[in-house]
Amino acid sequence: MKSAITQSNNIKIEKDTITIPTFVDVHVHLREPGFFYKETMKTGTMAAAKSGYSHVFSMPNLKPVPDTYEHLKEQLDIIEKDAVIKVIPYGSITMGEKGGELSKMEEMAPYVCGFTDDGVGVESEELMEAAMVKAKELGKMIVAHCEDMALRNGGYIHDGEYAKRNGHLGICSESEWAPIARDVELIKKTGCSYHVCHVSSKESVEIIRQAKAAGVDITCETAPHYLVLTDEEILDEGRFKMNPPIRSAADRDALIEGLLDGTVDMIATDHAPHSAEEKSKGLKDSAMGITGLETAFPIIYTKLVKTGVLTLEKVVELMSTNPRKRFRLPEADPEKDYAVWEVATEYEINPEEFTSMGKATPFAGEKVYGKCLKTVVDGETVWSV
Repeated sequence: MKSAITQSNNIKIEKDTITIPTFVDVHVHLREPGFFYKETMKTGTMAAAKSGYSHVFSMPNLKPVPDTYEHLKEQLDIIEKDAVIKVIPYGSITMGEKGGELSKMEEMAPYVCGFTDDGVGVESEELMEAAMVKAKELGKMIVAHCEDMALRNGGYIHDGEYAKRNGHLGICSESEWAPIARDVELIKKTGCSYHVCHVSSKESVEIIRQAKAAGVDITCETAPHYLVLTDEEILDEGRFKMNPPIRSAADRDALIEGLLDGTVDMIATDHAPHSAEEKSKGLKDSAMGITGLETAFPIIYTKLVKTGVLTLEKVVELMSTNPRKRFRLPEADPEKDYAVWEVATEYEINPEEFTSMGKATPFAGEKVYGKCLKTVVDGETVWSV
């Protein structure tokens, strides 16, 4: 094996392996408390450890929703008992994520990474403005699932040519970009720090690009499936259904351009496991959401790094450095926070081998490079083959 080459951002490359800083995923559904039949804290964090992650941020569409400290503490206790890596929860923006009144944000602020009603958009402009004002007072970020349900019109995949040809109801891109445009004006008004979840459309990228140019405190994420798939490649199977949906080639290309020019700040997974039954009902009737942790880096490395679209350094920036900076985490210590990946051997993604309880992935059967051999967090090995 060749001697290691150490690069400026703590990347070490050898003949068959790379050693890189651990990843931070700011958008993960761990399903506890309330939905342990989909995923448990233990299985979800083991899947993350197996995939080179040291931190994941857990979304609040749980039972109970973390809308008060009392409800949040149920999740905090499970994290302390069962998590094998670092889990930082979100608090909800509204009580029960129902959009009617603000959650007890001040009670939860010391324990959460930010506030989100992920899974649903905050429809009321007045309520979102009030949430931004409160979040700014508390020194926390609003992390927004941007979706105008009035524009979804019962849709469940992208409103594109595939949907038209096959008689499916489509979700228009405006249902995503219109709330972002609305919130940009509210950020200007309130001075709130704001992050957009799972950006999927070209219009959203351009709105965020223009907002950044105007000095607005806004960042955003996208996910691997939006970067490498288009709606022309999907099948009528639940494993291709998520919210927002996989969109057009033009949208995919705009997202990649956004990564390259700094408009899109990070890659998250929106890891959203469901039971096999919930994902077995085709595009129309399956639950929305796919499993993402265990395929994230192999897909990005194979489809975007090996093809020359992104450098490995850029991927580390998008999956480790930028999330840490934006959410005020310490930099990865190269001696204590790293993962070792074997990248010389091609293999086929087999969901039955996932550690996650969720097996639904659009990447089943894909041939990829990148298997995590070891993950070290704070100097402790949390995963090794």
